[in-house]
Amino acid sequence: MSTTRRTALASAFAGAGFAAFDQAEAAAQEKAGNNAPIPARDNLKVTRLETFLVKPRWLFLKVHTNAGIVGLGEPITEGRALTCAEAVKEIEPYLVGKDPRRVAHHWQAIYRHAFYRGGPILTSALSGIDQALWDIKGKALGVPVYELLGGPTRDRVRVYAHASTVDDMKKAQARGFTAFKAGPAKRRPARYIETQGAVSYAAERFAELRQAMGPEADIAIDFHGAISPATAKLLIKALEPYQPMFIEEPCQAQNHDVMAEIARGTFLPIATGERVFTKWGFREVLEKRAATVLQPDMCHAGGITEVRLIAGMAEAYYATIAPHNPLGPISLAAGVQLSASIPNFLCQEQVSLGEGYLKKPFTVRDGYLDLPTGPGLGIELDENAMADKLGHDWRNQEAYDSEDGSVVDW
Repeated sequence: MSTTRRTALASAFAGAGFAAFDQAEAAAQEKAGNNAPIPARDNLKVTRLETFLVKPRWLFLKVHTNAGIVGLGEPITEGRALTCAEAVKEIEPYLVGKDPRRVAHHWQAIYRHAFYRGGPILTSALSGIDQALWDIKGKALGVPVYELLGGPTRDRVRVYAHASTVDDMKKAQARGFTAFKAGPAKRRPARYIETQGAVSYAAERFAELRQAMGPEADIAIDFHGAISPATAKLLIKALEPYQPMFIEEPCQAQNHDVMAEIARGTFLPIATGERVFTKWGFREVLEKRAATVLQPDMCHAGGITEVRLIAGMAEAYYATIAPHNPLGPISLAAGVQLSASIPNFLCQEQVSLGEGYLKKPFTVRDGYLDLPTGPGLGIELDENAMADKLGHDWRNQEAYDSEDGSVVDW
């Protein structure tokens, strides 16, 4: 079906309600395909935004258009999926009827017209929408997103696996991974001032990982912001002989002054960013030298548009980018597109390569993912495989000290 006929078909149903329009959209998808290029001058409009909960704890977004092209995104804050879905719904009236290809313009309008700017919910909703708009733009032009960002700066993207034991790391290594991330070993929640025994235990367990995996393996360690600054300094000193790839969130990362103090006290790279939003949040991290490994989350920091700007700022400070992603394969796809297009990329986090969610899941070879060649984000959801994964009621962990019942970070 020609572009003109697709546009005419969509327009014919525009006033007939969503039910009728869905039929037109489905017909356009069936005859033209989701990835059919759209000439730049052709009419292309957003028709609706659709969110749906996906196990284990994700929120997926589809941005529909009158040409049958559908953009994918993940507008999620962990544990606040329904809140994010409502935020997307509140943004929908702005986007419907507009050309989705004006990605940067829409980012500015959604962010600045909120008046109360930033924060985890609104920025996460914006992030997922931004991913979906880039997906549409790439599909409309028939090219991967990284081509729209200046073309690839590398031929493949390195990824790391979560693994806290030697057995887990060996299994991940057998799957093709060469980089890993663990948490500090502990027998109970960390105290504000830790004992020598607790510090030694954590260091000894990490030493076992290093010995088993060898000196060429990259093994990062994530304190998850759950360690006090005083104890973090002790742990880092004990870990220095085993040279972790980086120390992630050694303490609560919102206080960049304390992070900077810790960074000055060690030669190990300090990483942070999963709870930092937009270029304005990362500006402070860079100016205070609080970290040399930045971990903006594609679903929280402002999407592809914003993380590319953050990467440019980081380059000026000789800092590297390791996109945070404990979420789904759409987030991974967005991260891969971004990572493929920047010069200062380190390693991409992942927890799902898309098995059971994508028609063509990502594959790890020698620690890397090949660059997607399909248009947009380069992925397609497997609706049949996902049928039994819709809906969830995942909540954030509630952790308490077993000795006195006080609240502890997780």
